[in-house]
Amino acid sequence: MDEDSRSGLKTLGVGTFAEGEGGVGAERLFRVEPGHGAAFVLEQVSVMMGCAHHLTLQAGLEQDGTSAWAAHYLVGMAKALVEDLAYAMVVEPGAGRGAG
Repeated sequence: MDEDSRSGLKTLGVGTFAEGEGGVGAERLFRVEPGHGAAFVLEQVSVMMGCAHHLTLQAGLEQDGTSAWAAHYLVGMAKALVEDLAYAMVVEPGAGRGAG
């Protein structure tokens, strides 16, 4: 039995990232899809943050703006995933739980 089936915590689809066409305050460009298990999501967040860490180091050492922007978007995606799980855990206890 894996971690996700034991906890039952899943994404709800409320986490978002990247400003939309209207800029700050507009509808976001991307949204987390509901139904992904917490263990898988946190594993993906860890991978994204590891990549972002590497990219920020590279950006700092090489004055590389492209790496800085790539890290910016990876961190935005990771943040949306964590916020989505936090919402499922804290704001709506039980709402992010699977049926079994």
